[in-house]
Amino acid sequence: MTKAANPTKSQHKTPVQAQLPAVIAPSQQVRQQEPHPHENLDRASRAAVAMMSGGLSPHAFIEAWSDWALHIARAPGRQLELVEHAQENLAKLMKQAISPNADVPPAFSPKPYDHRFKHPGWEKAPFNVWSQGFLAIQDWWDYSTDHLRGLRPEDADRTRFMARQTLDMFSPSNFPALNPEIIEQTLACKGKNLAEGGAHFLHDYLNTIAQLHEPAPEGYEIGKDLACTPGEVVFRNDLLELIQYAPQTEKVQTEPILIVPAWIMKYYILDLSPHNSMVRYLVEQGYTVFMISWCNPGSDQAELSLEDYRKKGVMAALDAVNAIVPDKQVHTVGYCLGGTMLAIAAATMARDNDTRLASITLMAAQIDFMEAGELLLFLDESQITFLEDMMWEKGYLDRPQMARAFSAIRSEDLIYSRAVRRYFLGKEDLPTDMGVWVTDTTRMPARMHSEYLRGLFLENRLTAGRFAVEGSVIAMKDIAAPIFAVGTETDHIAPWRSVYKTQLFTDSDLTFVLTSGGHNGGIINEPGAARGHFRCSLRPAGARYIAPDAWFEQNTAQPGSWWPAWVDWLTAKSSSVVSPPATGAPKKGYTALVAAPGTYVHQM
Repeated sequence: MTKAANPTKSQHKTPVQAQLPAVIAPSQQVRQQEPHPHENLDRASRAAVAMMSGGLSPHAFIEAWSDWALHIARAPGRQLELVEHAQENLAKLMKQAISPNADVPPAFSPKPYDHRFKHPGWEKAPFNVWSQGFLAIQDWWDYSTDHLRGLRPEDADRTRFMARQTLDMFSPSNFPALNPEIIEQTLACKGKNLAEGGAHFLHDYLNTIAQLHEPAPEGYEIGKDLACTPGEVVFRNDLLELIQYAPQTEKVQTEPILIVPAWIMKYYILDLSPHNSMVRYLVEQGYTVFMISWCNPGSDQAELSLEDYRKKGVMAALDAVNAIVPDKQVHTVGYCLGGTMLAIAAATMARDNDTRLASITLMAAQIDFMEAGELLLFLDESQITFLEDMMWEKGYLDRPQMARAFSAIRSEDLIYSRAVRRYFLGKEDLPTDMGVWVTDTTRMPARMHSEYLRGLFLENRLTAGRFAVEGSVIAMKDIAAPIFAVGTETDHIAPWRSVYKTQLFTDSDLTFVLTSGGHNGGIINEPGAARGHFRCSLRPAGARYIAPDAWFEQNTAQPGSWWPAWVDWLTAKSSSVVSPPATGAPKKGYTALVAAPGTYVHQM
């Protein structure tokens, strides 16, 4: 097993833009230039600022505020609208405040994911006035940062995001004297909740400063309680371990399944507890399942590229599966970023007339990034440069930076509600399998992450005909294998309308499923959970495109999990049943190395 050479800072002197020949069409390649010796000073300076700002570029946000303010300043009609809207909101507040009828519905409602004002105490005076006042101000700022003629839409969205972040800091729910739930708990516990909350705060503060990784709570041990489906690691390189799961039926489908998870988190989101493990479910349905477990890269792997994740990742794993189950096509499954990489690999295989794929399942995975959701708020040239310079210092994007970005998008619930519950109510976080997985974060190699942000998010090359692999452009329309694409209704990482656009850029037989839930909960929606619903439809090869909202209206929601419908689809795309294959293929170099979940999943 070989690893990338340890990169020194001198190897990182060339801007990352000049390190992308593998993913840029030849005509689009950036001409490499020798950097000025003083450029390292600039990068070190930006990296220092980025460390203090949590990786956020102040220039990007100042530019957004300036663009918004200048357009508002030269729009007197819009200014009058804002004044009128403020007067309307004030009138609603006054009417509610003086209304003798306590049953009057509130004038303003929080967003569906905002749980700060759920306690019944917020319905009583004076707390209802405070909460309604906050929501009225929030409503005004949402209105004032709406799109305006001449204002760049991304600047309007970014200004709204910043206004929301500022308002969330000053929400009445954050202050003990203004929050009825905290007051009630403090009186009931005689202040013990505040003492316990202070201890929780000190514990979290010290762990954050020391960058300590919390051990899994009792009952959530990886390999015993989580990621516990039996299997063996049958292949390992410096990028991945390939797990082959033990059969649990006398006969299995001829075609095996290869799962490509995202490497932004660890793979066992798809093998959580026994009751909600997708892997276990597939094995119990009679499938031979292989899973990629990615390494957690360190500074010595800073030069890992997107091409490495395709070639040494997806293609190396596929070669291993073909060696263990020879002469059979493979059902492939990709989740999130792993789905994007699987789509890239599949398009490359189609271009090269490689027909080893029986089907492709893309779960919450995007191939077009024009509508990539609120993560685009963090991405422009200035922002990516900041991240590149911060990664230049370490060789990777560290875990806290990614965690903060995802939390900030839903700060109402993921930051402030949790802080109130933990620090003022004195309540411990109740452990869950999903919660343990969320905190078990990974790093991102510097070169790969820069290529991913620039080539896919910022420049959207994949569907623009400008993404090249091994010197030639690939096209999603070349894919002939049937596709099963899954979007989730409340996904803020891969919005379902963005996932739906897979239909716009492919021509093969495609089944699209829209399931209730978010990016993780919508995917991990096991049968028998008595929750959720899904919509499903088939787009035959060559059929006309239907816009997402029209599709939504045409397809009725079905109760329950989408997993059985998916397994039925996989079975229809399979050829027959046979006896389970042996574990590994020792004569071909694929020997059982260690029991699942392997060693890479334990890397900190």
